[in-house]
Amino acid sequence: MAESKQIYKAIDAKDVIKSDNKYYLFTKRTMDIVLSSFGIILLLPIFILIALLIKIEDKRGSIFFCQVRVGKDGQTFQMYKFRSMVSNAEDLLEKLVKQNEASGPLFKMKEDPRVTRIGKILRKTSLDELPQLFNVLKGEMSLVGPRPALPREVDTYSLFERERLKVVPGLTCYWQVKGRSDLTFEQQVLLDLKYINDRNMFLDIKLVLKTVIVLFKSKGAY
Repeated sequence: MAESKQIYKAIDAKDVIKSDNKYYLFTKRTMDIVLSSFGIILLLPIFILIALLIKIEDKRGSIFFCQVRVGKDGQTFQMYKFRSMVSNAEDLLEKLVKQNEASGPLFKMKEDPRVTRIGKILRKTSLDELPQLFNVLKGEMSLVGPRPALPREVDTYSLFERERLKVVPGLTCYWQVKGRSDLTFEQQVLLDLKYINDRNMFLDIKLVLKTVIVLFKSKGAY
């Protein structure tokens, strides 16, 4: 909590985002295109292996899970993930709401019964997020930025929390390398706004490298 208060004091709610340098935005987009394209090509064998394992465990379900998320300026898009839950997971959500272990508008369960066996592995290693490289390539997401929220989550946002929507959402951010799901919603928001204030190419590259390092660590991932 002490760290959260320090971050909060450093952020002016009236001026969360500074005017971005055009060179920075151009360079950031170029890095997104180059690295996401390279990642898709390099990881293609892993994509195929994961797809096979998902179909072996559940032949009826799809390989990919597409979900509407909220991007920059409130624009919605279809975010891609490898399916890590049973095919009727959304229908079962209502029965599990009372067991929610996350704060704020988020829903998280460490032992979510909807998660498949291969899904548990994918989530702990964050491999289920790999298809979002296609979202990055399309420009709907960036490699680094606040994680895109669900429309029902955004509907509950305060004006301060809506400042997260002023930039393109990303694959990774401060809280992805500082605790992931173990952080409270308030801490996640504050770290996202800190990133928006601080962002530059050096920071983006640093966060990408840190994400690669922690990718296969299971702490905070579920």
